Amino acid sequence: MRIDKAVVIAKREYGSRIRSKGFWLSTIALPLLLAAMGVVPALLVSRAGSSMRIVVVDETGRLGEEIRSALSEDDARASQIAKFEVALELPAADTESQRLELDRRILGQEIDTWLWISSQGLEAGEIEYHAESVSSFLSQTILERRLTRVVRRDRLAQVGVAPELADDLVASINLKTVKVTKEGSKEQGEDVGFFLAYALFFMFYMVLMIYGQQVMNSVLEEKTSRIVEVVLSATRPFELMMGKLVGVCGIALTQLSIWLGSVAVVTLPGVVAVMAWLPEGVEIPQLEAGLIVHFLFLFLIGFFVYSTFYAAVGAAFNSIQEAQQFASYAVIFLIAPMLFFFLVINDPDSTLSVVTSLIPPFTPLIMLLRLAVKAPPLWQVALGYALAIGFAIFMVWLAGRIYRTGILMYGKKPTVRELWRWLRYP
Repeated sequence: MRIDKAVVIAKREYGSRIRSKGFWLSTIALPLLLAAMGVVPALLVSRAGSSMRIVVVDETGRLGEEIRSALSEDDARASQIAKFEVALELPAADTESQRLELDRRILGQEIDTWLWISSQGLEAGEIEYHAESVSSFLSQTILERRLTRVVRRDRLAQVGVAPELADDLVASINLKTVKVTKEGSKEQGEDVGFFLAYALFFMFYMVLMIYGQQVMNSVLEEKTSRIVEVVLSATRPFELMMGKLVGVCGIALTQLSIWLGSVAVVTLPGVVAVMAWLPEGVEIPQLEAGLIVHFLFLFLIGFFVYSTFYAAVGAAFNSIQEAQQFASYAVIFLIAPMLFFFLVINDPDSTLSVVTSLIPPFTPLIMLLRLAVKAPPLWQVALGYALAIGFAIFMVWLAGRIYRTGILMYGKKPTVRELWRWLRYP
């Protein structure tokens, strides 16, 4: 293979794509889309806060006022979701008629909800909640939390515990998570590792999916327009394939660099502000240089593993419909790591995590996930790299043999037997 010709093709692929409007639109659109997915729902929730009119009927005669006080608390965070307007009502002699009347008031839009508290219900750990819609889970979660606090205080009071001590006795415990490293221990929120792993994993997954398809579409476009016949008069098929892969890989790295740089610029003011108010001993989690290096190497390995497959599929078939149908088999190896995502994060040293990170098609994604959560033993990382690099070289060889024959085949959809015969050509 002549490196200079592959370099020329790579430069052409890179230059034509980086000057295209599609590249810059996707570069800008994806961060905006991800930001919208995170910010817009939060804004909608914050602006969707409503006032819930509640009637409380307390058969026990001792919880009504406590509940009204608890639901009327001025909690700024909870108030963004729902505010409660509470009215107390004594139980009537005819409770069935009273229930029907409360239902009528709901249907007449006079109230939104009514609660019925009974001794039997409290023993079973239940308070009746009646509303025209019972799917408002955010408001119901806040309601349950405040009602639980009141009932806990009441239960403790029944066994002689002073009310002013009740809240302290039933206060929740939060884990103070401290990450142990060779450089020393440091406090870190338990969700930091999760979100870091998720962000890197999702970014990796999306780029492999997008650019693998782009390689396939590029090969198909040149094949169907017969441009490839002109190009092959000056270069070999393998040189053409490698030049195409390197050029598209360069575009992918460029786009990743822009995304990561944009995130760094946008979040820098917030990080600086947070650092100024951090308590002593608490540090901002840092993206270690070693993890970035692993990300780049695993990305390159994963890119060549999947892109060579897509290049071979594009060369073997004659239309985008035929190619996409066959290419769906490659998607299995991208989707499978998604199924193991939470299991690997929860226990990165489990047998499942170790085995799947050493299966070459899964290694780029699963090994990255393990590295982001907890550094695996060095021998596992080295073995994963060795197996993945060997598999990538095999895929390049395999795709090259299909590519050299399929790129000039037209009109007929190849069978599995024909593809096998292409592999065996000298």
